[in-house]
Amino acid sequence: MAAPYELIYYTGVPGRGEHIRLILEEAGASYTDTGSLPMDKCREAVAEYLADDYLGEKGNPPYFAPPLLKHGELIISQTSNILTYLGPKLGLTGSRENDSYRVNALALTALDGLSDEVHDSHHPISVELSYKDQKEESLRRCKEWIKDRLPMHLGYWQKALRSDEGGPGPWLLGSTFTYADLVLFQCLDGVQFAFPKAMNQAKDSGKYDRVFQLWEAVKARPNVAAYLSSERRQKYDWGIYRYYPVNDVSLY
Repeated sequence: MAAPYELIYYTGVPGRGEHIRLILEEAGASYTDTGSLPMDKCREAVAEYLADDYLGEKGNPPYFAPPLLKHGELIISQTSNILTYLGPKLGLTGSRENDSYRVNALALTALDGLSDEVHDSHHPISVELSYKDQKEESLRRCKEWIKDRLPMHLGYWQKALRSDEGGPGPWLLGSTFTYADLVLFQCLDGVQFAFPKAMNQAKDSGKYDRVFQLWEAVKARPNVAAYLSSERRQKYDWGIYRYYPVNDVSLY
């Protein structure tokens, strides 16, 4: 029997582990998730791999932070690294030679611009400080990000989806659905939660119709739709994507 996939990540927030949940759910793969445990049990399970006296096991070094994926004796970290491992096994890295590199590049671009940059909008000074200790700087960062960076990112994804280099179709590689589409979906979904006013204005502008069509199309995929409506889907709260009314500024 094949070894099960084990996701080791926090509960109470989608976070970076959500990209791994989505690829496993889309593929219908069997997996366990520490995020399904009660808060105290989940923290214990995650903390075990982050403890000062944990030096790794079975050839695996200790890692800096979750998400972690355990598969048999292999333990790996970093969202994009885990996705590049799972993608070929689950048939979600494209069909052409070298597509795996194209898919990874697209996923990394989404994570850089629509995940990491968004996180920094509410913690622009330090992740060690609370939001309230950098509230003024956060508002300034959000205004600048929504004015300059959000249109740039949405414009890029519109261009990527208009390209026929991957063949005609609704996905980033044309007619071939890959985990890059899942990553972009989750990033867009998170930005919508954090900045609904700007995202609604972007959608209504019609400039990024292909981007918002992809967002809706991914949500409608049977396995994804079933997952999103289940209790396994964590709710947005204190993680990467946070909603603060004062930061919900207009795009125009």
